[in-house]
Amino acid sequence: MLSILDIFRIGIGPSSSHTVGPMRIARRFVRALEKAGELPQVTRVAVELQGSLALTGIGHGTVDATILGLAGFRPERTDPDEAARTLASIREDKRLQLGDQREIAFDPQADIDLAGHIIPDLHPNGMVVRAYDAGGKLLREGTYFSTGGGFVASQAQLKKPPKDDQVKAGAKVPHPFGSAAELLALCAEHDLSVADLILANEDAMRPREQTVAGLDRIAQAMDGCIDRGLTQRGILPGGLKVQRRAPDLWDKLSGNPLSNEREQLFDWLNCYAMAVNEENAAGGRVVTAPTNGAAGIIPAVIRFYCKTADDADCAEKRRLFLLTAGAVGLLYKQRASISGAEMGCQGEVGVACSMAAGGLAALWGATPHQVASAAEIGMEHNLGLTCDPVGGLVQVPCIERNAIGAVKAVNAARLALHRTGAESLVTLDQVIETMRQTGLDMSNKYKETSQGGLAVNVVEC
Repeated sequence: MLSILDIFRIGIGPSSSHTVGPMRIARRFVRALEKAGELPQVTRVAVELQGSLALTGIGHGTVDATILGLAGFRPERTDPDEAARTLASIREDKRLQLGDQREIAFDPQADIDLAGHIIPDLHPNGMVVRAYDAGGKLLREGTYFSTGGGFVASQAQLKKPPKDDQVKAGAKVPHPFGSAAELLALCAEHDLSVADLILANEDAMRPREQTVAGLDRIAQAMDGCIDRGLTQRGILPGGLKVQRRAPDLWDKLSGNPLSNEREQLFDWLNCYAMAVNEENAAGGRVVTAPTNGAAGIIPAVIRFYCKTADDADCAEKRRLFLLTAGAVGLLYKQRASISGAEMGCQGEVGVACSMAAGGLAALWGATPHQVASAAEIGMEHNLGLTCDPVGGLVQVPCIERNAIGAVKAVNAARLALHRTGAESLVTLDQVIETMRQTGLDMSNKYKETSQGGLAVNVVEC
């Protein structure tokens, strides 16, 4: 059973699958070399980025993330300014410190191959890393996959999933579930809310205070990302000349009386969501929720409905929201996918909308069945959503799509609260399976390859 602290990860933009994942893979490979005692023999490392990682790798920062991973950077601890200085030095000197230990010659243009013509069968985000000695002998080769939301797996792991997926850190959770139906049955059997059931499972993985601290750290990181996004102006990098809009909208809204806040619901949600995704597009620190491309939806909804003058008053509400939203995210991760390269944007913005709807419904006092209904509605009206980023950048339509997703999530939660029981014709399990089937049927050109849709119909200037 995955932890919700695996669903929410602190990292850097612009993409969890194309930036966070490759950085983790490259670092993992270097650690394997070190563990095997092979690092002192390495004189060259070559990386082959396959499928979506190659097709949108430049715009999504995959090449830079791979270099940083080889140099020992960790997504959750990366300072964007330090990363920029390191990348500039490597490109200028053509030298790289593997894991900050072994210096080798390294030319990104020669040693990183963008093999977009190779679409792996196991997952479209494939990555092969090879290490050679001075004589050109292959010391080690690893095939990995970035499976969405910052999650990574080796080829062997994807081919042979764990037999017992209820084990985490040596502990078996008290309430294992593999479907929404099982989750709801457990809530009814033990008279628990979704959040309380998840918290009981988390208790089997670590002390309660560590889980609470982790949730608070996630909430603070989300708030911090919004705050940064509300103050940074200018043109986003990448060549599309997209102007940051969140700060100007923030200035207009913050100048209005607080009494008008509810009347301007859309504007506030738009402002917060765009602030996060403009930061993400600029390579700033964000929380995968459940991915970077969809990172603005949950923070926007939490900020609008949880923010108070005294943050302490809101701490419990934020934890409740994240625990419930995390439960919904676990279902999508376990039963389908949160990767845009597999599912299209329905697997990113659609899942984030579903998670936010469930979390907000819980905050409003929803029953477990109403939480599941909110999550179902949030996804049902995002089915078929394509991932077709213009220029391979996580900007158009991604930034505005998060704003729309936040508004949809709120309405989904409100609609669910008008349901008194489990009378919905469509269940959460059914909509998750429908998303999975839709993603499998969707043409690859609409799944984070920039080969179709807006990506080819919008003239880049």
